[in-house]
Amino acid sequence: MTESAAKLDRKLLEILVCPVTKSPLEYDADAQELISRQAQLAYPIRDGIPIMLADEARPLDD
Repeated sequence: MTESAAKLDRKLLEILVCPVTKSPLEYDADAQELISRQAQLAYPIRDGIPIMLADEARPLDD
């Protein structure tokens, strides 16, 4: 993965919301995921593209 693909555009992050709860998302650069605290889900980022499908999200392990 290129460095540019590994970084998520901050403007994109500002407009993306959780598809389940419509709440804001947190970017986890190490795990390459977008986190929805309200839904307790982590959406993967693959090759720099957020996969915003509930079926693709993993439950958080709090």
